[in-house]
Amino acid sequence: MQEKFSRRSVLGLAAAAAVAPSVSALAAAPASAASAATGASPLAPTTTAATGVPVPPTWAAKPFGLHQVRLGEGVFAAKRDLMLEYLTGYPADRILSVFRANAGLDTRGAQPPGGWETADGNLRGHYAGHFLTAVAQAFAGTGTSGLRAKLDYLVGALGECQEALAALPEPDRPSHPGYLAAYPEDQFVLLESFTPYPEIWAPYYTCHKIMRGLLDAHTLAENEQALRIVTGMAEWVHSRLSVLPREQLDTMWSLHIAGEYGGMNEVLADLYALTGREAFLETARLFDNTGLLRDCAADRDTLDGIHANQHIPQFQGYARIYDQHPADAHYLTAARNFWAMVVDTRLYSIGGTGKAEDFTARGAIAATLGRDNAETCATYNLLKLSRSLFFQEPAAAYMDYCERGLFNQILGSRRDERATADPQVTYFIGQGPGVVREFGNTGTCCGGTGMENHTKYQDSVYFRSADDETLYVNLYVSATLDWTERGLRVVQRSGLPYEGHTTLTVAGRGRLGIKLRVPAWATRGFTVAVNGTEQDLTAGPDGYVTLRRTWSDGDTIDVATPLALRVERAPDDPAVQSLFHGPTLLVARDAAQDLHPFSFYRHLGLDGDLGAVVTPAAEPGFFTTHGLTLAPFHRADDQPFHAYFRRAEPVIAFRGADSEVPNRAAADGDTFLDRLWRGAPFGSRGRFRQAVRATADDWHEQGLLSAAELRRVLAAADRARMER
Repeated sequence: MQEKFSRRSVLGLAAAAAVAPSVSALAAAPASAASAATGASPLAPTTTAATGVPVPPTWAAKPFGLHQVRLGEGVFAAKRDLMLEYLTGYPADRILSVFRANAGLDTRGAQPPGGWETADGNLRGHYAGHFLTAVAQAFAGTGTSGLRAKLDYLVGALGECQEALAALPEPDRPSHPGYLAAYPEDQFVLLESFTPYPEIWAPYYTCHKIMRGLLDAHTLAENEQALRIVTGMAEWVHSRLSVLPREQLDTMWSLHIAGEYGGMNEVLADLYALTGREAFLETARLFDNTGLLRDCAADRDTLDGIHANQHIPQFQGYARIYDQHPADAHYLTAARNFWAMVVDTRLYSIGGTGKAEDFTARGAIAATLGRDNAETCATYNLLKLSRSLFFQEPAAAYMDYCERGLFNQILGSRRDERATADPQVTYFIGQGPGVVREFGNTGTCCGGTGMENHTKYQDSVYFRSADDETLYVNLYVSATLDWTERGLRVVQRSGLPYEGHTTLTVAGRGRLGIKLRVPAWATRGFTVAVNGTEQDLTAGPDGYVTLRRTWSDGDTIDVATPLALRVERAPDDPAVQSLFHGPTLLVARDAAQDLHPFSFYRHLGLDGDLGAVVTPAAEPGFFTTHGLTLAPFHRADDQPFHAYFRRAEPVIAFRGADSEVPNRAAADGDTFLDRLWRGAPFGSRGRFRQAVRATADDWHEQGLLSAAELRRVLAAADRARMER
């Protein structure tokens, strides 16, 4: 039974001069020409990945384009298809309604989407950005022409809105012709005088979503107009922020929600990478949240109580600034430390974090279970940050987190029903007993990231080394990689999450290293066979095993990742536990409002397998125990569930024999039975007795067992029917 892995004010500002050259001229020019025109840093990368975004020279690994990896049949493709149906069927004019109204254009009778996306909502416009990204990702991943047409229509209409805003008469005209939003510039002006939430919401958060969506339309679907529009927006941002003093910016970004800016620093760093314009990298740095950045760079954990999703994307942006300017090493250091502060101590079993949108204290898991845990947006951004850190330092821990979050919270955040009027995704996913997932979320932040989540499942299945000599197989998901530059195709057929076996088939020829991640939950029984011959492999410090050979057409790699049942213990109360089958969290379907008491140890045989008491049900992936049905978390419906249970092992008892001695805990929280069964499997009854004796002697020496109690424990071990 494995434990959890370790490793989450100037009002009336006048318009500044637009940055030369013109938006249209620069966007139409190649990056090299743009660099020459604006004096780009010599560190600006020049190699372009299949994603359309230049690859930084510091990356040790890099991604494939979404169009190069196609999902095969399985739970991921099924969830994606549900979202594709929504994106295809939802009217584009509804997405555009608030923009057209703000620009004085005909809304064509379309109503805003609703939720936070209303005619007078303080966050209106953000949903359009998410929608653009989701459609761009869906097009890249499927090649569906209707999605491309919808994307082009949306971008064209937003371009008309940007032009109409720039042509408004004074005083309604924005301070810069690149301005694009679904509301006037007032919210940004108010932020500069520190107006709090909820009088204003998060204007730069909304700005980021629009900019990100446009940039994705360009890089994923080659829409050149989208680059022109987003470049104009970046010029507008530069014109507003570059004249503000650092102290004012620090106060703005420290404001709760009002100062939330999403990944503005990330999108500006990406624009710098594409265009070479130094002003954009400088503007990205203007979004430094200097106090928290300094704390995390020094590895000081000050996260308790701050808004989780306000700050996670900031660190994704810091990683991207480092990518573009490696001399700023503190950005990467801060991002790595921040990731560890979240993932090591603030993570619920599904891969989510936070309560009521805020970070909890370190290790406060059992104490914070409720109905408002694990905002889905936060997991979306932790996944992005994990990928970025992996590119700098390829290590299995980052992909272990991605697997946890993806196979559980993200898969489980999309309801398993068809819908075209609503994305049917979650906001919070409560972790308390008897909670029910609530789906819908049109117009909310999680409704937006929820659309994106289910159109990019394949983005981290495969990576490649910076020199293109090694392929990383990060996630065991049915997906086909077309590596055209190497003349190779890799077809992966995975039984996960229901079966612990994966086969990769190579088409083509060539010498290549293939790295296979050893999942944190599969350390026992993980094997690899090439063309039927088992390989003698040892995982390296990065957590991967490596095959390096000249591959031939039709070669196969069989990867066994045996699916075992295991528990994970809450750090603040080891008796509060969750149950996993391989990578998948199992939840008890029940409406009770208290944690269920589960007792396992008295049922175990010599192998220590929880299958003695947690037994498979008829439906794949389902189990039963203690009279309850256990469902895989990714099965998303409106049934009440328990993600955690309370371990109830009051006495030292073995199969068929009860010592009636209390199962006391040592100072580290381990009970007698915890310590004993950590040594399983036991190869024989004699070895089991030896382990009982050694543990009993240890407990006696610590004063946790009297001499009489020790004898009763040993007698119970002798009577136990362990072989049955």
